[in-house]
Amino acid sequence: MHLDKFSDYALRILMVLAVKRPETVSVRQVAETFDVSEHHLSKVATSLAQAGYIVSRRGRAGGLSLATDPRDVSIGKVLREIKDVVPVAECFGSTNTCRILPACGLRGPLKEAQEAFFAVLDGYTLADLTAQKGKLAQLIA
Repeated sequence: MHLDKFSDYALRILMVLAVKRPETVSVRQVAETFDVSEHHLSKVATSLAQAGYIVSRRGRAGGLSLATDPRDVSIGKVLREIKDVVPVAECFGSTNTCRILPACGLRGPLKEAQEAFFAVLDGYTLADLTAQKGKLAQLIA
């Protein structure tokens, strides 16, 4: 399985906000921390806000903050909600042209593997990812 940059950045934003909680953090601060595009992170933050994981406030005292306790944020759920789950193979997509699909035995195991990937991530929360809060705080300062 593969996480795209959008998903990776979403998890990074959530981790920074969990470590900095209850402070607000600007998109610029997160972008500088990871040396990534502020413009791209803004899009990711918008998606996280629309999904209800973060609160985004504009203005002088604005910034990003977590909308809920990190213990209540399932990593698997976040990834399912903010990311278009890319089909693991063509046979799961809408533009399937595979000739052997009617007799192929690969589709079942691939679907099972994709579900197992998310099932593992469902077992972790944002609190689990930021358990070393002190160390993380030093690294993202």
